[in-house]
Amino acid sequence: MQMCMLISFLFTSPLDRHTETGSGFWPFRCSGSGSRIWYKSGDVKMNVGVAHSEVNPNTRVMNSRGIWLTYALGVGMLHIVLLSIPFFSVPVVWTLTNVIHNFGMYVFMHAVKGTPFETPDQGKARLLTHWEQLDYGVQFTSSRKFFTISPIILYFLASFYTKYDTAHFVINTASLLSVLIPKLPQLHGVRILGINKY
Repeated sequence: MQMCMLISFLFTSPLDRHTETGSGFWPFRCSGSGSRIWYKSGDVKMNVGVAHSEVNPNTRVMNSRGIWLTYALGVGMLHIVLLSIPFFSVPVVWTLTNVIHNFGMYVFMHAVKGTPFETPDQGKARLLTHWEQLDYGVQFTSSRKFFTISPIILYFLASFYTKYDTAHFVINTASLLSVLIPKLPQLHGVRILGINKY
């Protein structure tokens, strides 16, 4: 009961501490008592503690080390799944891993525009790709470096394990260039030949 009283003290305004319920939005249920304590802020309902302060959450979602780990594990799982297919040789699997990874990265970071979130930015994000929204367009941040170096490392691994075979090398190089060229700072917001302009 003391914990419930502490929570009610911390999360209610001084004017509302004398009442146990209100017209607010955030309830606490005290065990055993069955009562609820609400946070109330005037006539405005507030969902306290879960809202973020980002105008566009797309700008910061890739900064998390958890996202980086999930990304690396996803690439590793893709490679393991491809290795489990019996009629694929190791060089073919490495080339497929590289090409599938780079195709996915191109689609999700450089082709799809807008944001899946409701943003109050007057539609500015509607015309930008995820890469252009990342870190509000600031170049050479840690997340941009990570997502630039990752396909390069995968390219080196694919080239090594294919023993620099000419056909695999050309395919892997073309795949790498398809995701590295759009990442160049000189191409931020540029639509070559008007492709993906709208």
